[in-house]
Amino acid sequence: MSLTQALSAAISGLKANQSGLALVAANVANADTPGYVRKTVNQVAVAGNNAGISVNVSAIQRVLDTYVQRQLRVENSGAAYADKRAELFQQLQDIYGQPGSANTLETVYNNFTNALQALMTSPDDVAARSSVISAAQLVTQQLNRTSDSIQGLRGSAELGIADAVTKANEAMSQIATLNQRLAASNQNDSATATMMDQRDFYIDQLSQLMDIGIVKTDNNQVSIFTNSGVELVGTKASQISFDAQGAMNATAQWSADPSQRGVGTLTLVSPNGNAVDLIQTNAIRSGQIAAYLQMRDQDLVQAQSQIDAIASAMAAALSDKTATGIAQAVGLQNGFDIDIGGLSAGNTITINYTDGLTRTPRTITLMRVDDASVLPLSDSATASPNDKVFGIDFSGGIGAVLGQINSAIANTGMVASNPSGTTLRVLDDGAGNIVDVDSLSTTATATSLTGGSSELPFFTDGSQPYTGAITGRGAQSVGLAGRIVVNSALAADASKLVVYQAGTAAGDGTRPNFIYQQLTGGALQFSPETGIGTASAPFSGSITTYLRQVISQQGEAADAANNLKQGQDVVLRSLQQRFNADSSVNVDQEMANLLTLQNSYAANARVLSTVKEMLDTLMKM
Repeated sequence: MSLTQALSAAISGLKANQSGLALVAANVANADTPGYVRKTVNQVAVAGNNAGISVNVSAIQRVLDTYVQRQLRVENSGAAYADKRAELFQQLQDIYGQPGSANTLETVYNNFTNALQALMTSPDDVAARSSVISAAQLVTQQLNRTSDSIQGLRGSAELGIADAVTKANEAMSQIATLNQRLAASNQNDSATATMMDQRDFYIDQLSQLMDIGIVKTDNNQVSIFTNSGVELVGTKASQISFDAQGAMNATAQWSADPSQRGVGTLTLVSPNGNAVDLIQTNAIRSGQIAAYLQMRDQDLVQAQSQIDAIASAMAAALSDKTATGIAQAVGLQNGFDIDIGGLSAGNTITINYTDGLTRTPRTITLMRVDDASVLPLSDSATASPNDKVFGIDFSGGIGAVLGQINSAIANTGMVASNPSGTTLRVLDDGAGNIVDVDSLSTTATATSLTGGSSELPFFTDGSQPYTGAITGRGAQSVGLAGRIVVNSALAADASKLVVYQAGTAAGDGTRPNFIYQQLTGGALQFSPETGIGTASAPFSGSITTYLRQVISQQGEAADAANNLKQGQDVVLRSLQQRFNADSSVNVDQEMANLLTLQNSYAANARVLSTVKEMLDTLMKM
């Protein structure tokens, strides 16, 4: 090796060591910088003229396990989803209150039924009547507060989505900008490695907000997609828009039809202007945004429907009055007559019949509607799993009503007619033995406090009676918990808790007994759409047992959300530790590397000094 070659090798060694020393300093300086990945110098040997060997820095390399990084981002989305749901479920539990405490719905409802028990014992006691009214008002106020708080949580979720969308758009914009800068750089130096760190930082932020997939492309660029395949970032960034709707109420729900939608939706607008509804396509399935959507559109909607079911059961149990038809025989045909003139929207006519061919009992429910836009009705309009439901528009008079009823029962062999006034007659097929009419009944809403029966409109929907009506705005039951009140006429005259017609004795216990039994022992069916029971086996029981079931189910849901959070946190921590083991800066290790580089630098400097001395000697000769 010539002195020139030795000089060149020593200089290249010094340069490589300088790069290494600078990188060690950068690693130590950024040990606590979020998103910083430890870097090393990639050195390659360089031969010249088959005689001398020097060293060159080929690249600055980031030390990371890409497989662990990919898994970490997946679990990052899952952990963010689980954390946010657990947080919101805990807030929902705070709304329900600590079981057994004085301000829970269960406690105030039990206080109400206890007051009714006292009234049953002393119907003529003015103080007992007043206590019942006061206790009932506390129940309705608790339902109102619970409904308002649930909608407040939904409103918080709406704001959370808006905030998350802002962060997602910022992250996507930064990723696209860094993609462009990396493509223009086309080098493997420290500046490139730093930009990759910055891009990973924003990708990690985005993975907390939604589940994403990452595809590496040419020139150090990446493309980012949702896991459903919708592109978020390529050479340019898409933008997510969110049209937050402001104040939330129970009727405000998501719909693919903008005219029916009462909450904000997520629209992804690509750089070329194409728009995709991310909710309609179910494009976001994890991360904070998915958690907010799940709570806003499903979990909290279900919680609202459960307390609405309690409110509607309380109102209907006391005001629904069932009347049975009077048996009739016309020639060979048998059936029943019943007056349908007192039905309100939402009230029903029930026909029980037996299929003569199979001897199978069947039920048809005819529900009055005053808004034809809701027709036809679904069988889920009633909680019963065994009936066929038909909506009957009463707005056209008795003739139109009769025509609709005959259309509804046309395939059964039964025949409906109107012998007089508002009387409905339903007969079998006579000697054909195709069908037997077993019973005919109506369920109507009592609207008077002194209608001559125990039924009364104890609870009302604001100032209106609760009839269970279904209109173009939705079912009356939706949001009822936020509107239910004690009938103002009853609150003004508590004697109507006992007096149900003129001449009722002050000590008559008929109505107090009826109210107590309906609210504590009545076997009611609750819609499976509330999440309790199934379509084939809906929950059946008293309001008290249903209330306990609601509290129990919500507690289990909160526990499940918390357990999922804890499990995800364990997985995330484990992966983070594995990632950090390779990629985070270990100061002790860097100090050891620093000593090695110092020794190498000193050795190369010594070679350089020796070559200089030899050259000086040579020049003097």
